[in-house]
Amino acid sequence: MSAPSQAPESADEPTAADAVEESGAGHGGADNRSLRQIAWQRLRRDRVAMVSGAVVVLLILAAILAPLLTKWFGYPPTQYHQDLIDPSTRLPYQDPENPYDPASGFAVTDPWGGISSDHWLGVEPTTGRDMLSRLLYGAQISLLVAFLSTLVCVAIGTVLGVIAGYKGGWTDTVISRAMDIFLAFPLMLFAIALVGVIPDGFLGLTGNGLSIGVIVFIIGFFNWPYIARIVRGQTLSLREREFVEAARSLGAGNRHILVKEILPNLVTPILVYSTLLIPTNILFEAALSFLGVGINPPTPSWGKMLSEAIPFYQNGPYFIVFPGLAIFITVLAFNLFGDGLRDAFDPKTSD
Repeated sequence: MSAPSQAPESADEPTAADAVEESGAGHGGADNRSLRQIAWQRLRRDRVAMVSGAVVVLLILAAILAPLLTKWFGYPPTQYHQDLIDPSTRLPYQDPENPYDPASGFAVTDPWGGISSDHWLGVEPTTGRDMLSRLLYGAQISLLVAFLSTLVCVAIGTVLGVIAGYKGGWTDTVISRAMDIFLAFPLMLFAIALVGVIPDGFLGLTGNGLSIGVIVFIIGFFNWPYIARIVRGQTLSLREREFVEAARSLGAGNRHILVKEILPNLVTPILVYSTLLIPTNILFEAALSFLGVGINPPTPSWGKMLSEAIPFYQNGPYFIVFPGLAIFITVLAFNLFGDGLRDAFDPKTSD
C-alpha cells in the first residue's frame, strides 16, 4: 500500500496536499515530481496494468451502452426464440430453416450453440435468448452490485478505521473487536438466508431492486473490516507525523486534522484496495445468483447463466464458456489493474 506523505519543512499551515508535493522530492533524486506524477509514470511503464485498465474501461462502457449495443448487434435479453430450439433436446438447431435430417428424420442440433450472423455468441438452451445481449446486461448487474457494495465498504471502513486509529484507547479497542466479530461472520450463509426471508416490498423495494439492495447491504455492511484495518494502520502512522503535530501546534482541531491532513493521505490506499475489492464483490454476486438467491429471472446475471447452463455442459459446453469467460476476464482485469496501482504508489518501487 501507499506510504504516507512526508510533512512540509515550512509552511504557515501544513496540509496533506503540501505533504504529497513534498514527497516527490528526495525519492531517488526525482526532481520535484509529485507522488501522483511518479505513480503515473510507473503505471504507464506497467503494460499489464495499462492493458488491464483498458479492459476495465471497455467493460464499464459495454455495461453502460448495453441497450445500444444490443439494438445494433443482437436482440433484447428477455426475448425468446423458441423456433431456434429443438423441444426434445432443448438445444439450438443447426439450421433453423431446415431443422430435420431428411435421411433420419431427427432434428440436428448445433454443436456451436446457435452462433450465427443474427446471434454472434449463440442462443441459450431451452429459451433461445440471445447470449450476447444477456452477457452485456449481466455486466450491468455485476458491476452495479460490485461498485455500490464497494462504496458502502469504503464509507463504513474509512470512517471507523480513521476513528479507531486517531482516537485510540477504548474506542480503538471496541472498533477492533467489532472488526474481529464481523470477519468471523459466515457471510455467504447469512446472505442466502437473508435474501430468502426478506419480503417483497421491504422498504419500498420490489423485485430486482430489492435483491440488489439486499446484496449491496450484505456485502458492504459485513466486509468493511478489511478496509477498516488498512485505514486504521495508516491513521496510526499519520497521526504521529510532523505535519499533523504542526497543525496541532497551530491550534487546529480534531476535525480539521482528520479532514484536511489525514484523510487526503488515505486516498491512495483506499483507491488501491477498492480496485482489489471490486472483483471479490463480483464473484460474491455471481455465487449468489448461481445458487438461485441473487438476481431474479429473467433479468440476466452471469452467475445465473452459469447455473442454467450446467445441465447442458456435455452437449453444449459453449453455454458455460461465455459467462465463465466474462467473470474470469472481469475479475482478472480488476485484480491486475489493482496490483499495478499498488506497485505504482509503493515508495519502495524503483523508478
